[in-house]
Amino acid sequence: MKNLFAQNLKTLRIGENLKQIELAKILQTTQRKISYWESGKIEPDLDMLWAIANYFDISVDELIGKKDY
Repeated sequence: MKNLFAQNLKTLRIGENLKQIELAKILQTTQRKISYWESGKIEPDLDMLWAIANYFDISVDELIGKKDY
């Protein structure tokens, strides 16, 4: 099964012309976590999913691939 969250996060970040380190600062996390999320190695907790969706002004469903954004 594809990790749609990982793909969507990377697409959204690149669409905003953000580097991983810049997004990490915005979300108050580390660049390593952003990298791991985008590679599908780990997934964020629910609070972080909400924070990411809020920053990109999309729903959590859209972020995790339940519907297109």
